[in-house]
Amino acid sequence: MPAKNLHELFVDELKDIYDAEKQLTKALPRMAKAANGQDLRAAFEEHLEITRMQVNRLEEVFKSLGMVARGKTCEGMKGLIEEGQEMMEELEQGATLDAALIASAQKVEHYEIATYGTLATFAEIMGHQDAKDLLGQTLDEEKEADEKLTQVAGQINFQADAEGEGEQEGRSMAMAGSRSNRGGSSRGRSSGSRSKKR
Repeated sequence: MPAKNLHELFVDELKDIYDAEKQLTKALPRMAKAANGQDLRAAFEEHLEITRMQVNRLEEVFKSLGMVARGKTCEGMKGLIEEGQEMMEELEQGATLDAALIASAQKVEHYEIATYGTLATFAEIMGHQDAKDLLGQTLDEEKEADEKLTQVAGQINFQADAEGEGEQEGRSMAMAGSRSNRGGSSRGRSSGSRSKKR
């Protein structure tokens, strides 16, 4: 049923993000395993522990409202995780995959930052101070996680670019060799035709 007021919308969004965080606790170990760089792997492992704490914190939010924590399928998070999974399956191990994992993780972080920011505002408007404080803590953690990923990306993106340059050089050399062979045969034909004229 659609929400009829701000309280119902608030609870509906709480259920959504509760499920989202639980989905993330299953996805982060896969992302850590796929990561090539140690710093990135460590960032994913650290955020897994933080995410578990955030699940517990959401349960406290529900409790502060006199409710039992219950989620509903978060389609937004489901889609983001599926997109990340596709990249893990399609890309080879290396800096380019790491760059893709960071991009995927930052999409997740921005989704969560938007959600927790909205929920904290809703809680404040309705006078749910405990809920607002708890949600604000998680919001701060998500912003920190996003900043950390940006820092890790600073090095990895350049490495991924270097991987691409190596491939481009290989392709360029192959194309140059192909043109050289074609050019040699055409020169042979033209010199032959000139000798006939003489």
